[in-house]
Amino acid sequence: MERRVLDTSSTYSPEVIQAIQERAKLGRYMIRGFGAFRNVPRFDDLVFLTASMTRFPLEGYRERCNTKTLLGTRYAKRPIELEIPITIAGMSFGALSTNAKIALGRAASWMGTSTTTGDGGMFPPEREASTKLVYQCLPSRYGFNPKDVKQADAIEVVIGQGAKPGGGGLLLGQKVSKVVAGMRTLPEGVDQRSPCRHPDWIGPDDLRIKIEELREATDWEIPIYVKMGATRVKDDIKLAVKAGADVIVLDGMEGGTAATQNIFQEHTGIPTLPALVQAVEALKEIDMYGEVQLVISGGIRSGPDVAKALALGADAVSMGTPPLIAMGCNKPVYIEDYQALGTEPYHCHHCHTGRCPVGIATQDEELMERLPIEEAATNVANFIQAMVMEVQSIARACGNSDVHNLEREDLVALTLEASAMARVPLAGTDFILGQSQI
Repeated sequence: MERRVLDTSSTYSPEVIQAIQERAKLGRYMIRGFGAFRNVPRFDDLVFLTASMTRFPLEGYRERCNTKTLLGTRYAKRPIELEIPITIAGMSFGALSTNAKIALGRAASWMGTSTTTGDGGMFPPEREASTKLVYQCLPSRYGFNPKDVKQADAIEVVIGQGAKPGGGGLLLGQKVSKVVAGMRTLPEGVDQRSPCRHPDWIGPDDLRIKIEELREATDWEIPIYVKMGATRVKDDIKLAVKAGADVIVLDGMEGGTAATQNIFQEHTGIPTLPALVQAVEALKEIDMYGEVQLVISGGIRSGPDVAKALALGADAVSMGTPPLIAMGCNKPVYIEDYQALGTEPYHCHHCHTGRCPVGIATQDEELMERLPIEEAATNVANFIQAMVMEVQSIARACGNSDVHNLEREDLVALTLEASAMARVPLAGTDFILGQSQI
């Protein structure tokens, strides 16, 4: 008699069953690195309406397309001047290796853009490698030093990030080396948990005081950013602006991390696409659009992603995971080391273990040597250069001599979800879900 095989349950899929059994074995929630695995509406669901008869495209080989970007014009005496609208997001020394941090700094410097410190203080080799360095002030205050504040080109007050909004940082003991522990004034080899909120303020009025303290410490010279994970975007943006932020950095749920609970990555926050649109609307509602710059992050992977973010109203983008991939994350080498972690190249999300096969997310000296600094920096710079060329190509094709002149009217949506979230028409129609009459 032929045995009948039932269909897979949509409620209890093999992945759900595996997750239940892993929790049963461990007795705790699961921790991992990387970012959200679930599929969400993203910039891929939008396309550009390029020039034909209604607009004239520009020739790439003889007509320039400007990419210069200015951040922090509201109060700072010295806003950050960037050659491109693409920046490197905050990733700590500790989460990343020495070689990775230096490579990111060099690549950003070569491209005329900024990189960002991350938790745990200012790593001197990174400061030396970076012509423009944004110094993060996180809830943990690990390694935060007034002397380093004076060396920064901007300060980023971190409220949260897209991979874990409302959750604190996590650095497992195997990555807390002697150097990392010294910078953070913590015991070596012990798990480090960062608090989820700042110790000296509990609301926007207190944030204003903190921002004013930082301005006084820097003589109002440099911009003050406020970074947050995308949740209640409109209210959060307005409160941050009221507190005195020069720049808002908004991180969607596609943003990555070195380590956090899987439940945060998959079940908190909102995608970058609707977060960006809500942020722009919030700034316009309080008449601060253009005066307070908006940097968007979380799932920015290509030039078209950057172009679409600019068209929807961002002043710049920030990215973390793609530069790591550019320098070798998930590269198909050292296969046995991937397998020892229980994974394979292109599927590795074991950044939290400290056993990164390619020497990026580790403090192990032998593994770190697998990442040549110069080669890694060159690869990241090449990747960013390719993105810039892609953005310029799209801007020219839309008839623009400046990438910041891309606009929402250049876009249409391929799905109803993207139409509703981006507030742009469904391709081939004038219909915007949620706004047009049916």
